[in-house]
Amino acid sequence: MTTVFEIHPLDPQPRLLRQVADIIERGGVIVYPTDSSYALGCHLGDKAALERIRRIRRTERDHDFTLVCSDLAEIATYARIDNWAYRMLKALTPGPYTFILQATHDVPKRLRDPKRKSIGIRVPDNPIAQGLIEMLGQPIMSSTLFLPGDDIPLTQIDDIRERVGSQVDAIVDGGAGGIDPTSILDLSHGRVEILREGKGDVSNLV
Repeated sequence: MTTVFEIHPLDPQPRLLRQVADIIERGGVIVYPTDSSYALGCHLGDKAALERIRRIRRTERDHDFTLVCSDLAEIATYARIDNWAYRMLKALTPGPYTFILQATHDVPKRLRDPKRKSIGIRVPDNPIAQGLIEMLGQPIMSSTLFLPGDDIPLTQIDDIRERVGSQVDAIVDGGAGGIDPTSILDLSHGRVEILREGKGDVSNLV
């Protein structure tokens, strides 16, 4: 049975965060809040958990996952960052942005774009997400909680329980979620390319 953890959105309880992190470490799939919307998450590099998320979302095998990181230092482990890109990331993180960057060899091959060798990375401004990353000691492999046929992500815990509760191992209740996904910025070609305009303000980037 799926466990629902009611975690304070501003002052997360470490004991509950530890329990959720343990579920992730054992190969579980969770639903958790970010600063843009609720997301599905699992352990970095866990192939079986990644396949479960694909089945929930009914995505193709080339669907891009995002590494949700704690800070710029952690990003540098998984992505190559030029000086100009570093300055941009420093200005926009933490926040509701996903950055497409060239992946390092620390990123499992199945998570990289097979043609471009890139990876999506973000640093959320959300205490629960940050607390889980701290407990795990590494990024969370994530995908926005979009379900087939929906125009917006799931936002209400009751809806989340009803529609995916039987398919995940834990749901973190951090209050109502947002409906706007992150803005996606491709920095992998030496310039900024806006792939999606979402919650993050991109008006100063064009």
